[in-house]
Amino acid sequence: MFNFLKKNPKKKLEKKYHLLLKEAHRLSTINRALSDQKIAEANKLYDQMNP
Repeated sequence: MFNFLKKNPKKKLEKKYHLLLKEAHRLSTINRALSDQKIAEANKLYDQMNP
């Protein structure tokens, strides 16, 4: 009855994925190592979203 109140776990992962990519892009001009780390985290999330 109240399915619209349930959080969609895939949407939550997608949001976090996009935030990580945005942060990686911001860091790419400041600290390349941290940028690469954020991209690696985003790739792990992508693998969880698309098995």
